Amino acid sequence: MTRPVLSVRGLRKSYGAIRAVDGVDFDVMPGEIFGVIGPNGSGKTTMFNSVLGQIAPDAGRIELHGEDITGLDAVALNRRGVGRTFQTLQVFPKMTVRDNLLVAAQEHRGTMWSRLFAPGDSGLGAKADALIEQFRLRHVAHLRAGELSYGQQKLVDIAMAFMSEPALVLLDEPCAGVNPSLVGGIRTLLQELNATRRGSFVVIEHNMDFVMALCHRVMVMVEGRVLAVGTPAEIRADKAVLDAYLGY
Repeated sequence: MTRPVLSVRGLRKSYGAIRAVDGVDFDVMPGEIFGVIGPNGSGKTTMFNSVLGQIAPDAGRIELHGEDITGLDAVALNRRGVGRTFQTLQVFPKMTVRDNLLVAAQEHRGTMWSRLFAPGDSGLGAKADALIEQFRLRHVAHLRAGELSYGQQKLVDIAMAFMSEPALVLLDEPCAGVNPSLVGGIRTLLQELNATRRGSFVVIEHNMDFVMALCHRVMVMVEGRVLAVGTPAEIRADKAVLDAYLGY
């Protein structure tokens, strides 16, 4: 039997009397693009941040490739092959696009001593250039990130998450604030990355069309709990899901 890349069991997080995450279970399989959707306040972001070590869950177990990672912080998780993006941009606006990618990986490569005596790009230049090509950013690679359009900065932000060659990437609303004309391009890019890099993705996104076209399976959360998990076709046909989204 194939072991999940990510396994979450009994995850709980409360804020006073509010159960933001209430006993969430799910698995993400190797090479899978796994979507997480739900109405505002359904617990998606709290669940995401609990898995990523941003906040400490009250209960539950989180495993990466069968190893217990519950409570590990974001840096420790990155060193174990977990990347992420945030809802808000995390680029360095005064640095070039290429340097943004280099910085994203340098802190997770070798020791301080080895980085000190490494080449100027810490030996990461070829990797950065390959991602720049894949993300169609060659024509702006020399520009400061802050000079780019919001959509281009979003692409830089996503590319930075892949510089450490993660086995698992969690993407928090990759389409947020992006011009609708770029949404299809982001979907195609993520599908290409999934196919060429063989990684697994977890995607939180409010754009239902984007999720349904991109993801292999989708988990629906409502009031901190898992309402349904299935293929996009199964989720579209689930009456409880339709009711939760008021007829989506």
